[in-house]
Amino acid sequence: MTPFRKHRDGTVSARFPEDEAELLTSLAEQSIDLARAAADPDADGFDPALDRLLPDAYPDDPQASAEFRRYTAAGLAERKEASARTMVESLSRREDGMAVAVLDPAQVTAWLRTITDIRLVLAARLGIHEDGDEGDIHDEDSALQRAVYDWLAGVQELLVMTVQPRR
Repeated sequence: MTPFRKHRDGTVSARFPEDEAELLTSLAEQSIDLARAAADPDADGFDPALDRLLPDAYPDDPQASAEFRRYTAAGLAERKEASARTMVESLSRREDGMAVAVLDPAQVTAWLRTITDIRLVLAARLGIHEDGDEGDIHDEDSALQRAVYDWLAGVQELLVMTVQPRR
């Protein structure tokens, strides 16, 4: 059963069990922290997740990439943070043990962007570089991360299917 339902006015309602809402909230909050770290010009750059959030614009030219990042990183990170904050705030309402939200089109976009960012971070940490990669699942923690990565793919797909025009 899908957690999303589209309404005639263009809004989308979302309903998640408490534990799933807490997971989404926690991941979105971590995304906020990572967006801030990615925008920090003094960040060490050794975290592959940060590189996935704000990849080099010119991979073969470190100087041009650094210059591009200097002018764009703060704005990109700010938008990523705002999208993640939208997800966190929209998941705060509870009814009958469920997190419920009514998302306008801009909030739906924020959710999709945030889920994408979270999945990029998980993929980087798991060593997933392209479709078909299984990633480096070598312990219970990485197996859990992979399960969350796959679950988020399903959530994202259901949201996209909900908002796309019917034919």
